[in-house]
Amino acid sequence: MSDPHRRIEAPHNNRRDWQNVKNTLPYLWEYKGRVLIALFSLVLAKAATVGIPLILKDIVDFLSQTPNAQLILPVMLLFGYGMLRMASGFFNELRDAIFAKVRYRAMRRLSNTVMRHLHDLSLRFHLERKTGAISRDLTRGTQSVSSLMNYMVFNIIPTIAEFLLIAFILLIQYDLKFTIAIFVTVIIYVTFTFAITNWRMHYRHDMNALESEANNQAVDSLINYETVKYFNNEPFEINRYDQTMSKWEEAATNSQVSMSALNFGQGAIIAIGVTVLMFMAAQGVVEKTMSIGDLVLVNAFLLQLFIPLNFLGVVYRSIKYALADMDLMFKLLEEKPEIVDANNAKTLNIENAAVNFKNVSFHYQPERPILKNISFEIPNGKKIAVVGSSGAGKSTLARLLYRFYDVAEGSIQINNQEIRDLTQQSLRAAIGIVPQDTVLFNENIYYNIAYANPNAPKESVEQAAKLAHLHEFIISLPNGYETIVGERGLKLSGGEKQRVAIARAIFKNPRILIFDEATSSLDSRTEQHIQQALQELAEHHTTLVIAHRLSTIVDADEILVMESGEIVERGTHNNLLQYSGVYARMWALQQQEQNLEN
Repeated sequence: MSDPHRRIEAPHNNRRDWQNVKNTLPYLWEYKGRVLIALFSLVLAKAATVGIPLILKDIVDFLSQTPNAQLILPVMLLFGYGMLRMASGFFNELRDAIFAKVRYRAMRRLSNTVMRHLHDLSLRFHLERKTGAISRDLTRGTQSVSSLMNYMVFNIIPTIAEFLLIAFILLIQYDLKFTIAIFVTVIIYVTFTFAITNWRMHYRHDMNALESEANNQAVDSLINYETVKYFNNEPFEINRYDQTMSKWEEAATNSQVSMSALNFGQGAIIAIGVTVLMFMAAQGVVEKTMSIGDLVLVNAFLLQLFIPLNFLGVVYRSIKYALADMDLMFKLLEEKPEIVDANNAKTLNIENAAVNFKNVSFHYQPERPILKNISFEIPNGKKIAVVGSSGAGKSTLARLLYRFYDVAEGSIQINNQEIRDLTQQSLRAAIGIVPQDTVLFNENIYYNIAYANPNAPKESVEQAAKLAHLHEFIISLPNGYETIVGERGLKLSGGEKQRVAIARAIFKNPRILIFDEATSSLDSRTEQHIQQALQELAEHHTTLVIAHRLSTIVDADEILVMESGEIVERGTHNNLLQYSGVYARMWALQQQEQNLEN
């Protein structure tokens, strides 16, 4: 069982966090005009907010010092008080409305960047990845950018601006001790908040790691739904998921309890600071050095300042979490694609679609060679078949031709052009494949067939389905071509999925075709129908057929027999039978199995 704590990150140093913040600036600065207007609106909103207690002080002083005050109203002051409140709300909302485009465009661009990068990464990365965990990292990473912008523009900068304005007013109007008392209170508050929040951060790291692990387990279990059912392992899957969630529950509980302690400590610091300041202000009123309005002003300033500070712990903690989530995303972006176009990569000239493997060797791990000095040619318009036992390296030939991997030694050429010197886009555009394990999108049948050219006319899609002997089946379905196939094509049988893959390859109409055991999931009758379609499709194409059923490749121009990564026999079907070697034994065994079935 995998360690649920495997994704826990070490605490981030400021250098890494600042680098990640700098990485987001290009996304933020696309709308720099909006950013500047939003910041200007923020300053105006805070100026109006700080002005409210000043007006309130004048109102209180006017009413407390004017005889028969109940008959005289400070109309202009009251009017100004209302206007400042309105201005504060207006500029706050204006800031939010203007900055919304910046925030969500940054999320969109960053999401697209990550998605594009994931598609650029090598097949090796995607075979080793854990889809559920990456999905959570991607979601949390893009949301972290939005959260960071949100906290900076709506919490941190406004609080700093308001604090500076209040400190400036207190310095010029009142005794220095008021400013010192506020600074001391704020410093103690901030120090306590940062210290406790840093101490309890590991609970959040644990929660993130366990949440990613649980999500990965759930997705993996559901993707392998049929396998779970085959082995009656529902209790095992639920128990495995619950064990991870149990650890997540413990970490979440500890996080909440420690947060409550943090909140109480913050409240206590604020209460003591406010009490001390109110004593000082009340003393000033008694000594006639301050008016009742001054007392109200100091109280209003303190409440106005400490209300946003009360959320500092939440904001700081959220920023730390956002930076941690952002770090996972940027580490994902730092993954280097294994297969990249050369600096001077050329577009494939497919006028002659001859394929040539020259002394090709390949391994996934150095200690386990897969192909050993393989050489063969597929002339333009000819069909070459490859047969052999499982693990012989047959399907690896297709992956190398598609350049999902680069060869360790030797070269692969198309029309005398080394494929490593070509753009991947032009190379793959020239090749169509019907894979052994067909994976479909969770969309309708039409979408899956038309995937090579989604804007093609419906008639051409239907023609491809007819050639794959799939059209009659599709129109018999209640929703026809609009039938949803389910995740990975789960709602279709293996044979139906392979026929969709065949139709998709027919629809792409490439110059080079690869059939990787393309009829392995078909019954004999359906295979005979489709085999004719495949023969017609391959007639004017350069074709590589990786076959298990030897009956499907008797018409091949040459058959290669592979064992342990090497070609041990080659020739036509009749020549290989006369040779009485590996191929002849395989043919005899399959003929015997077929006779038993009949």
